[in-house]
Formats: sequence, structure tokens, C-alpha cells
Amino acid sequence: MNPLSPPPTLPSLLQKAKGLYLLWYGYYQILPKTHRFTLGQKIDNLLTEVIEAIAIAIFLKPEEKIPYVRLAIRKTDTLKIFFMILWETKSLDNKKYTTLSEKLSEIGKMLGGWNGQLSKPVKQNFPDKQ
Repeated sequence: MNPLSPPPTLPSLLQKAKGLYLLWYGYYQILPKTHRFTLGQKIDNLLTEVIEAIAIAIFLKPEEKIPYVRLAIRKTDTLKIFFMILWETKSLDNKKYTTLSEKLSEIGKMLGGWNGQLSKPVKQNFPDKQ
């Protein structure tokens, strides 16, 4: 690849997850030491796992995507709680917490929509017995 060429574009959801991580990375560097190596490290790991789950799901067959999408949803739900803990302990100020939460919420909505779309064919193939 030519070093002067722009990087390839990523699917929207993956781009948003990457953007959230880059934002978090800046905040992570200035977290108080009491949280940087504990909860901060856990959040960092969860964010990379969300990116990984999304990246894997993008390239799978539709029926194989669901477990990875649901894994990403579970991890984003956990991240919401961890961000809240950092905010409540004053390790994140209001602005940083709000910015992270809004971006995470947007990713969560996209994952929820994706999960809903993936789940529809399964429900149509197995109608409820009456």
C-alpha cells in the first residue's frame, strides 16, 4: 500500500467504534492512577473487544453474525456502567462522561438495529405455533 494513500474506509459502525476508542484513549491517559490501571484498563479491554466483535461479524454469513453482534451489545452495556462509575467517582468530568456516553449510546442503537435485522429472518423461518 502506498504510504501516501488514504486509509481504507471502514463500515459506519466500525468507524464509530474506532472513533469512540480514540476518544477514550485520550481520556485514559489522564485518568487518576487509582482507576487507570483497574477500571480504566478494563474499559480499554472492553472497547477493543467491541471493535473486534464488530469486525468479525461484518465478514460472516448473516446467520453467523448474531453471536458476535450480541456479544458487542453485552459489552457496550457493561461499558455504560463502567463509564458511569468513573463519572460518579469524579475520575471523568461531566463533559467527558457525556461525550463518551453519547457515542456509546449511538453505537448501542446501531448494534440493536443490526441485531433486530439479523433476528427477523430467524423468526420468519420459525413462526410461533398457535
